[in-house]
Amino acid sequence: MGYLSSRGFTVAEVEAAIRTAAWGPAELGRLHCYKDFIFNAAWNGRHYATKRVRPVFIESPVEIVVITVYTYYF
Repeated sequence: MGYLSSRGFTVAEVEAAIRTAAWGPAELGRLHCYKDFIFNAAWNGRHYATKRVRPVFIESPVEIVVITVYTYYF
């Protein structure tokens, strides 16, 4: 199991969050945003309807560097 799948997110979900969600300030001068996705499946043996993907990143003039991604289920 790879890092992304063990943490419960995909690259496409992270990209969608960064491209479509409102950005806000995070700790240490970083930025963050979040996007909710319909999940309607089991994660770690429990059923959840929604998955929230929250990347923390830095924006530079030439690229966006993702520092970490938090995934929440509810």
